[in-house]
Amino acid sequence: MEGGEEVRVEKTPYCCSTCDRGEVARRSLARRIRKTRSLSTSSVGSSFENRRTQSLHGPTPVTTFGPKACMLQNPNTVMHFQDPASQRLTWNKPPKSVLVIKKIRDASLFQPFKELCIFLSEVKNMIVYVEKKILEDPAISADENFGAITKKFCTFREDLDDISNRVDFIICLGGDGTLLYASSLFQESVPPVMAFHLGSLGFLTPFKFDTYQSQVTQIIEGNAAIVLRSRLKVRVLKENQEKKDRLVDKEGIILTNGDNESNQKAMQYQVLNEVVVDRGPSSYLSNVDLFLDGHLITTVQGDGVIVSTPTGSTAYAVAAGASMIHPNVPAIMITPICPHSLSFRPIVVPAGVELKITLSCDARNTAWVSFDGRKRQEICHGDSITITTSCFPVPSICFRDPVNDWFESLAQCLHWNVRKKQNYLSSEDEEY
Repeated sequence: MEGGEEVRVEKTPYCCSTCDRGEVARRSLARRIRKTRSLSTSSVGSSFENRRTQSLHGPTPVTTFGPKACMLQNPNTVMHFQDPASQRLTWNKPPKSVLVIKKIRDASLFQPFKELCIFLSEVKNMIVYVEKKILEDPAISADENFGAITKKFCTFREDLDDISNRVDFIICLGGDGTLLYASSLFQESVPPVMAFHLGSLGFLTPFKFDTYQSQVTQIIEGNAAIVLRSRLKVRVLKENQEKKDRLVDKEGIILTNGDNESNQKAMQYQVLNEVVVDRGPSSYLSNVDLFLDGHLITTVQGDGVIVSTPTGSTAYAVAAGASMIHPNVPAIMITPICPHSLSFRPIVVPAGVELKITLSCDARNTAWVSFDGRKRQEICHGDSITITTSCFPVPSICFRDPVNDWFESLAQCLHWNVRKKQNYLSSEDEEY
């Protein structure tokens, strides 16, 4: 199904050893809780029901990226948390395949795309993967010399072909949107991503294309720092009104034909920037309930709410008044959009919490949700959006290191704290 990965409601599938260990821990905790209840009073036993079953730090991120890349382990770790400045890329085997993502319908990128693909295919002898619709661009198909080289490329189609175990690393040509698109192609482990700044903003694209040959060679040799950009695992549960067959008995009571879960469908998404819930085309205020670990914490009344990663904190969230958070900080940001309340300020919650958003029972209209600006869909009564931190981050290759690259982007792209300096005050001026 176009949009997300459609899953069954009955059981959450196994995705990685980290999640499996978490599941084992939850089952073990449940057994201890049952045993404690049998030896204690009901009042004491009830306190265990609200105890957390997962760490507030969130899931341990997977450190294998695609079929051949992984993070170089540093033995000097503290409390099993590796220093972000020491995160380095390494290869289990030499990379042989690369996915090249180009901004669609941008004629200015044809020449860089052509040069890069020829370098990767002819000089580095790599298998080049390209999306089929890129090669269908008239500017590319009209070039006969380049057409002979493109016949060696492997092509794929979004939402139809699975390339998750075929690509060793990714090169993006364009702006931040190309990196977001690359993230959406991989619902589990993401290969390392090298992003060249050939778009408009370029906050997430630190590399300049002028020296691409030496830079790509360094990546192939495994000489690079990486930053693990956390993603959000989003599960949208929707009432299927078409399959919901209602019957009315003699007393006028409405009966549902079948179990409630059989009338629901679930879709899953991996989100790099943010999940946005807004009022859509309606002129009424958005009215949605926000739950944290099963507890209602507030009702959002306004234009909507943004749930973002630290990477997304410098996107839509910062425009709505949120703080900017370094991508290595484990956190989830909750930012209201034009709230009808002077006291509703953006907040930051631990990465390990589970958020749930539903339409309020007294809402005058439906809501709309989008994921990194895509897959927009309507949210009605009975639907729910569950958001947690994913254990599959995006390993973004750094130009220098995670800290310097981030502050460089703040200065160059957002002009952070740019101000004309105050004049020096001399001793003679102090007298007046």
